[in-house]
Amino acid sequence: MKELTPKKIVRELDKYIIGQTQAKKSVAIALRNRWRRQQVDKPLRDEIIPNNIILIGSTGVGKTEISRRLATLMKSPFVKVEASKFTEVGYVGRDVESMVRDLVEVAVKEVKNEKEKIVLEKARVNANERLLDCLFPRGDIASMNEEALERQERTRGKLRKKLILGDYESRIIQIKSKTSPIPLMQVMGPIGMDDMTGNIQDMLSNIMPKQDKTRRLKVHEAREVFIHEEAEKLIDMDDVIKIALDRAEQNGIIFLDEIDKIAGTESRGPDVSREGVQRDILPIIEGSTVSTKYGQIKTDHVLFIAAGAFHVSKPSDLIPELQGRFPIRVEMNNLSKSDFVKILTRPKNALIVQYIALLSSEGVKLEFKKDAIVEIATIAMELNDKMENIGARRLHTVMTSLLEDILFDLPNRDISQVKVDNKMVRDKLADVSEDEDLRRYIL
Repeated sequence: MKELTPKKIVRELDKYIIGQTQAKKSVAIALRNRWRRQQVDKPLRDEIIPNNIILIGSTGVGKTEISRRLATLMKSPFVKVEASKFTEVGYVGRDVESMVRDLVEVAVKEVKNEKEKIVLEKARVNANERLLDCLFPRGDIASMNEEALERQERTRGKLRKKLILGDYESRIIQIKSKTSPIPLMQVMGPIGMDDMTGNIQDMLSNIMPKQDKTRRLKVHEAREVFIHEEAEKLIDMDDVIKIALDRAEQNGIIFLDEIDKIAGTESRGPDVSREGVQRDILPIIEGSTVSTKYGQIKTDHVLFIAAGAFHVSKPSDLIPELQGRFPIRVEMNNLSKSDFVKILTRPKNALIVQYIALLSSEGVKLEFKKDAIVEIATIAMELNDKMENIGARRLHTVMTSLLEDILFDLPNRDISQVKVDNKMVRDKLADVSEDEDLRRYIL
């Protein structure tokens, strides 16, 4: 974390996100401040609150992508929730505290995966021993004399080497694995009460013993089952939960999307007001204690990044108390044609890179001419101008329409190379760019 200065964070974000320099700068500072806070003496450390951020901009300009990449970079627990899915206390709908429970679930899963990697080799050794027992049962050890036991161990040693070398990978064996009875049961509850019913299922799962299930698998498939089971035995779940709760509290990031849809005071349903939803969310952002199935978690130092287009409403339509909890506001820039060209080519996960990889799986080399890329960007901009502006997501629409016939016919065609030039783009997308009714082309 110390090495990740704001400038380095921005450079890493630049690998995936084009433009939006101010937004990258703001989130980089917010993340660096989290590390700085950890260096402060404890009495004052607890007083330093996160610099929560509101990202303002049209859909498809990079709001979600910045937050998601940031969390990956910092290895922080991250969840994305939609503010419009929440409802006031007392009404059927998603409880605002569920976002915190989701964050803890993500943290537990991350820590558990990390612990599994640590014990993986030991789990693999144990799994191979179980495979040996399936392939070559030991017999009645109690009735064997010392010489017979030594002979058996020598034999198992030879067989163990052959197993490790992969000589038995395709052999089918019969194994017994532990399965929970809960998937066969469904706990029903009121609509929107997912958290409560989920907790009931977890409770029942802990009470009811797991059952042995007999399965016939190939050795390499059985090994994966055994490795997972042995890793579960080696992991201290109490330690996992302790680390996960601390990580969620100190480093968790909650991305609150569509916050503009709860701005204002109008009703969204029978007596359910937008302001009421805001007031329920407020304590979570201010800092409160939320109960989860793993224990209690404080939200005082969770970083909240809110986002919204704010086409109809304005940030000032949020209640003042909620506005005050998002001290940093960043207006995202609309994307230009040159931005579209860069989005198609520069990021590590650029669309063109993705399609080149997809076609290479069929043994076909896909090549885009420079003028073709410019034309794709031009058409995407025109479609955004004529219809709803969905930002960079429009490129997915255009690319899908452009390559649809090729992707469909490719398995049945004997070709090794596809070149996309300006003429091909114009011919393939002429109807899309000229038709006044373009709704059918929207993904």
